[in-house]
Amino acid sequence: MTITPGWPVAIAIVLLILLTLGAYAVGRLPKAGATLVASARALVQLSLAALVITGVVTSLAWSLVVLAFMFTVAVVTTVRRIEAPAAWPWATLAILAGLLPVAAIVLLTRTIPPTGIALIPVMGILMGNTMNGHTLACRRAFAALREEHDQYDARLALGFVRSDAIRAIVHRHLPEALIPGLDQIRTAGVVTLPGAFIGVLLGGGSPAQAAAAQVLVLMGIMAAQTVTAVVAEELICRCLLLPPDLKVALEP
Repeated sequence: MTITPGWPVAIAIVLLILLTLGAYAVGRLPKAGATLVASARALVQLSLAALVITGVVTSLAWSLVVLAFMFTVAVVTTVRRIEAPAAWPWATLAILAGLLPVAAIVLLTRTIPPTGIALIPVMGILMGNTMNGHTLACRRAFAALREEHDQYDARLALGFVRSDAIRAIVHRHLPEALIPGLDQIRTAGVVTLPGAFIGVLLGGGSPAQAAAAQVLVLMGIMAAQTVTAVVAEELICRCLLLPPDLKVALEP
């Protein structure tokens, strides 16, 4: 089974966009135009990605360059979403802390070969999900620090050091950032058939090979997101990974 670019695909895409816009209109949701921008970006970016990947997958060096570019975009995206652009070095550290051990495990165990055609899709999936985990962890932590600032001041008054006062607030919210990833794992094969599974099947692999690939990716996502969230929490508690307003508000 393959999906070949052509009029059927174009018509289906247009109808899906119209369905989305209709739902926005019925639900009176704001920024409906953002869906058109996102759709156009996806079309252009995926078309370019297809051309670039086709040209570089045979070269490991160029594949690593592509992965570095993808990682850079992931960092830029997450620091924009958490409204902390100046904290990009710390966001980079948190995401790398999750990705590098996972990459080392899958490469050293020879689960995937060190080739562009294997590294780009697997690391791309891991990168995107780790970015999302980092964004969720930081946004939830920052919201809690803003909403519970009085509790932070109270702990300082009781003699807590600043990092412990912050940790007391953000730590209980950290698991919430991991819920989407855990739900994805819990429902894999029952509610959803994730991308790696479908990709292997469409590529001619057996169901067993598809299941093995998907389990590997899901376990990698879980590990990378968890490590990234833990490291991000530590950086937040040290007042390194913070947006400007919280850097000022959390001054002792």
